[in-house]
Amino acid sequence: MTSEPILRGPRVGGPLPGPRSAALLERQRRHESNARSYPRRLPVALRRGQGSYVEDVDGNVFIDFLTAAGVLPLGHTHPDVVAATKAQLDLLVTGLDFPTQVKYDFVDAHLALLPPEMREHVRFQFCGPAGADAVDAALKLCKTATGRGTVLAFHGAFHGSTHSALALTGFVAPKEPLANLMPGVHFLPFPYAYRCPLGAEPSECGQRCIDYVERVLRDPASGIPRPAAVIIEAVQGEGGVIPASVEFLRGLRRVTAELDIPLIVDEIQTGYGRTGHWFAFEAAGITPDVVLMSKAAGGIGLPTALIAYHEKLDRWAPAAHTGTFRGNQLAFAAGLTAINVMRETDILENVVAQGKHAMERLGALADEVPEVGDVRGRGLMLGVEVIEPGSGRPDGDLGRRIQRRALENGLMLEVGGRGGEVVRLLPPLNIDRPTLDLALDILSDAVLHSVSTGGPGASRPDER
Repeated sequence: MTSEPILRGPRVGGPLPGPRSAALLERQRRHESNARSYPRRLPVALRRGQGSYVEDVDGNVFIDFLTAAGVLPLGHTHPDVVAATKAQLDLLVTGLDFPTQVKYDFVDAHLALLPPEMREHVRFQFCGPAGADAVDAALKLCKTATGRGTVLAFHGAFHGSTHSALALTGFVAPKEPLANLMPGVHFLPFPYAYRCPLGAEPSECGQRCIDYVERVLRDPASGIPRPAAVIIEAVQGEGGVIPASVEFLRGLRRVTAELDIPLIVDEIQTGYGRTGHWFAFEAAGITPDVVLMSKAAGGIGLPTALIAYHEKLDRWAPAAHTGTFRGNQLAFAAGLTAINVMRETDILENVVAQGKHAMERLGALADEVPEVGDVRGRGLMLGVEVIEPGSGRPDGDLGRRIQRRALENGLMLEVGGRGGEVVRLLPPLNIDRPTLDLALDILSDAVLHSVSTGGPGASRPDER
């Protein structure tokens, strides 16, 4: 029996989808829910992945800058993580919330990741398999601890697709078919410097937004009761890769602490080194009350979610938040090994260095192409916002054309933002420079080609 060849370099042998992918996509169309999403704009059927590459059933190979929405911090099938997962498979697969050795090695690894000021007073709650369950657990925790019911979230936020998580999400379209989402949610302006919601200059947007938030929280006539929690992404992901400024995060932490309002930081996509820190909030030097984790927590895409929170909030009763799959031993083994590998290989240094290089190249592209309005991000969580020159309006049609052209040339990536105008890059954190440069070459070509050949109606409608 011969081993699979190592995947190297992108190669696309013909129009997409290839014949085998097309057959599986048709079966999916016939048998799966209309809510399916990614294959509508990335029409491939996957067969295997290795490192930074993924191969479809037709033999086409792509550089993967999607990484399953960020759940693969070390890329596909990292050998050490695979070996640890296989070894755990022979021991125990699931164990509800019983203590196990691998679970407590996983806990110890997380204690070491958290800032020192959090470690002494932290408690962990293991949740169900997805990040949305961590969101729900955090809401229940804070409502129980405070006795209050209102929750404050931010414009452009994305916290998940379940009923409670969607209620906290800024995007209106997915809410329109639904009635009676979780009540008591209010939205505040997020410091989106490129398009400041308060009309401020980019350098002033963070301060203007926190001034507004503080007035709302302190004003007895604001119409918003003192909330059970404020929830925020330190870097908005689906919202368009928008980092909150340091002054905004520090101001938010200050005012919520003064008013005894628990601050929840959603690190579901940003955690585990993605932004050049273990957690994105560390860039501002703040200490949240609750931190949400999932996605990369499972090492190679194995599902698990957890929250870390201050012990002062630990007032809920036994079995207040349960879940059959909260004891996924395979995810603990994989996640523990991934964390150890990241530490041993100084992954944060690689994230910072490769992210800086990518930003420089993307910045040069923005200087050359007027349709590239903004380049932003932290570490290896990057976004390129494309616009209509002159008006400056976001151009989701162009974003989707860029995504399609990149795929045809061997680069898989996602678009986000309000209307698909932000081309998103989520490469593996251990990506090497040659692969990164090759991906950026493909992206640059996709931008230049899409700008020169596109126009209104040139792309397919966004069906995601």
